[in-house]
Amino acid sequence: MGHPQTIEKIQEMKLHGMLLALEEQAKDPDIQSLSFEERFGLLVEREWVVRQDRRLTNRLKTAKLKFQACMEDIDYRAPRPGLDRTQMRSLATCDWVREHQGVIIVGPTGIGKTYLACALANKACREGFTACYTRVPRLLHELSIARGDGSYLKLLGKLARIDVLVMDDWGLSPPGDFERRDILEILEDRCEARSTIVTSQLPTKKWYELLGEPTVADAIMDRLIHGSHKIQIKGPTMRDKKGKKK
Repeated sequence: MGHPQTIEKIQEMKLHGMLLALEEQAKDPDIQSLSFEERFGLLVEREWVVRQDRRLTNRLKTAKLKFQACMEDIDYRAPRPGLDRTQMRSLATCDWVREHQGVIIVGPTGIGKTYLACALANKACREGFTACYTRVPRLLHELSIARGDGSYLKLLGKLARIDVLVMDDWGLSPPGDFERRDILEILEDRCEARSTIVTSQLPTKKWYELLGEPTVADAIMDRLIHGSHKIQIKGPTMRDKKGKKK
């Protein structure tokens, strides 16, 4: 297949894709018909593909999406008024991520909001962006703990660097004063710099009342609603026996 020392150096440099391609070329009797540049190009291409696949795997692992959802698997056959195939096809380009816009998905429980959010985040990961899924109640709890142990700013900084932050189950209960300010801090860092997906059972027209304190509510609503794509779904529950919705 090649000089043992060369193979050893390839392994030491962790060029695993290139090594696989080299092994394949050694077994291919027709490979000699290709020029050196063509053979070398195949080695580089395999290494590039392997590294891209590894990075995607790491991005999806870090994202911790609730569902292994894909845009291609969204079910448009079920009666869900408000779920528009053309809009979803447009969002699948991830231009909204490049332009630091948001997505708001509103609808009754079991309609598939979380699945859609995870599908959008999955597509962003496949396009090279980082993502992270979290439920709002858990996120606020983590921020409360971080405030007490001194890691608050570190956690905020981590959230600010995520390209697509999925905030699931927004508005399950009215936030307290500290929670309102935590939400505002997160959104302030992300406004026109990163993208946020919010899912909620509560219609957006009721969010202001939910947030309570007018000054902070105004600031939060401005950062949430401005520049966001709205998906308002209606219809019966999509839950199956396994509890997954598409």
